[in-house]
Amino acid sequence: MARVAVGGFQHETNTFAPQQATWSDFVRADAWPPLLQGAELIAGVEGFNIPIAGAVKRLAELGHEVVPLAWAAAPPASYVTEDAYERMWTLFDAALRSLGPLDAIYLDLHGAMVAEHAEDGEGEWLRRIRGIVGSKLPIVASLDYHANLTPDMARLATALVGYRTYPHIDMATTGGRAAELVDRLLRDKRPIYRAYRQLDFLIPLVWQCTSIEPAKGIFDLVRELEGGERTHNQGIVSVTHTPGFPPADIAQCGPAMVVYGHDKEAVEAAADRLAQAVNAQEKAFAGELLDPDTAASRAIELSKAATKPIVLADVQDNPGAGGTSDTVGLLAALVRHKAKGAVIGMIVDELAAQAAAEAGEGQIMRRGIGAAVGYAGEKPVEADWRVVKLGDGRFTGTGPFYGGAKFQIGPMALVTDEASGVSAVLACKRVQAADQEMFRHVGVEPSKVPILALKSTVHFRADFQPIAETILVVQSPGAHITDPVEMPYKHLRTGVRLRPMGPVWKGA
Repeated sequence: MARVAVGGFQHETNTFAPQQATWSDFVRADAWPPLLQGAELIAGVEGFNIPIAGAVKRLAELGHEVVPLAWAAAPPASYVTEDAYERMWTLFDAALRSLGPLDAIYLDLHGAMVAEHAEDGEGEWLRRIRGIVGSKLPIVASLDYHANLTPDMARLATALVGYRTYPHIDMATTGGRAAELVDRLLRDKRPIYRAYRQLDFLIPLVWQCTSIEPAKGIFDLVRELEGGERTHNQGIVSVTHTPGFPPADIAQCGPAMVVYGHDKEAVEAAADRLAQAVNAQEKAFAGELLDPDTAASRAIELSKAATKPIVLADVQDNPGAGGTSDTVGLLAALVRHKAKGAVIGMIVDELAAQAAAEAGEGQIMRRGIGAAVGYAGEKPVEADWRVVKLGDGRFTGTGPFYGGAKFQIGPMALVTDEASGVSAVLACKRVQAADQEMFRHVGVEPSKVPILALKSTVHFRADFQPIAETILVVQSPGAHITDPVEMPYKHLRTGVRLRPMGPVWKGA
């Protein structure tokens, strides 16, 4: 039995977003657990679809002593403040120095964290840990699918293990795979070779979905390269590909991959094959984007003959990528086109949600909703909103992505503009609209509405694609800019194509 320390520090940083990630964002609970330290960490993550939950469970099954450090996550936003980063490091530093000799460390990291004072948040985190435990102790970290996997991260970790699905239905599974790799490293005690590759074009998140091509085929190849005893006998231990997170203005932004194994030639060959496969599909990472008015009118027309909801993905206001979840471009278009029966969620407007609770069910609330942050100069949508249903924001997710998540997102309300027949789900905390329970909590059965608009880029597909007649991708104003060409980069390395087959970035 080995002593394996476990901990995590999770943030997906959209450096172009208007809100920073502060210490209070890491401390509080929302869809994921709050800040956890020491013994409370083990029980606190149990049942969640997050990597550390899968790792803790699998390490215990493999007979190892799990030594908890600390874990925290904050919703995607702009830069992690220096204060938040350093407060979390203080917890890690103290725990690592006080918990005695360790045999290995497992870390639940994202891979796209950017702090005010550290461009490569995870690379710096690993550097500090190495400064305490030395260069030989095995450190295995799990990474989000949207990691910007940097050379320093690859160099400082013994191994990195990434998600393979988007929507991320394999988060806990990935933690379990990382735990199994820790176990293997401890048992084999053999040299591990690493082959790292970085690609030179950015992939918009909306086209990174693994349930459709070309990403589906690429991740079939990842599994093929790693899969089976025969592959392991040929020297391949682990294969990770991360398509990247374009809204992070850092030098090492973009797709990358890393292959590990005992046979150096086999490792290099596998990395080359995977890089060539992704490069060959560059042109295929594209699709149709609709403006809000076109999307609203097309959805109304399609819904006339549909037997299931027409789903509109409001991809640029995705809070899961740093969006404010309160922009009103799509809401206003649905109201203008009188899309009767349409429901949009979630509009994060704490004052409007509280006003609805104060007004009470059945009452009219004469005010604007949305645009609480006022991104791109937007104004709230004014109407006589009838308060149809109220909720306290406490419920449990049931979908493949948020399944088991204990939501604590404050007062919620379903409000309807009776003049247009359009309804909105109001909430107080930013959470991506990726679970049907968010709507059921305020009395909406998602499968029964004609048009359903979701503040999400891809994660919604896990729970909503099975009930959708069709999905339309909408490019309405929001802080998660879909097309990287429109992002005002300053720090990206030169020579990177800003979209598949797109223009080359030559510097600020």
